[in-house]
Amino acid sequence: MIYKLFEAFDKRFGVERAKAHCDVPCGIYDPIIPQIAALTVVRMIDLMTDLEGKTTDKNLAYFNTLSRYVAVKEEHAEKLKNDVRVIWGDYLKAQHLEKYPQAHALVHEIMALGSKVRQTTDRETALKLVEKLNDFAQIFWETKGVATKRAKAPYAPGLELVYPNL
Repeated sequence: MIYKLFEAFDKRFGVERAKAHCDVPCGIYDPIIPQIAALTVVRMIDLMTDLEGKTTDKNLAYFNTLSRYVAVKEEHAEKLKNDVRVIWGDYLKAQHLEKYPQAHALVHEIMALGSKVRQTTDRETALKLVEKLNDFAQIFWETKGVATKRAKAPYAPGLELVYPNL
């Protein structure tokens, strides 16, 4: 019923209906956000491992620090999964998927690895996630016709990421 009221209002006052083909204006998607989130996951695992090795005294400060590392790891793992879902669902179109048929399987693998790094503190799984996100970034930038380069991130853990070569 409310839809009909708005439709009548639009017709009566000549309001033009807005149209868009995606949730946000095109061009602002960027895989660097999930890539950095994946680096954060690796960094939190490294900090947890370091914390565990530094102390045998499992006091309140230890558990406070450990719980904060875990919370950040969880948050960033979920964030990267969400950001990849948005790019996959809102940006990648049929023509992209025809050219990159591996994108569906790659996104599924990223989702599975994102879940696995939330469940564990396995650094190898987190490193694999970073690499899969690099593969995703490579495809993303190729769909835009932008050349890429690999470079070490300028902060810990200093892993290589795929960046647009602008």
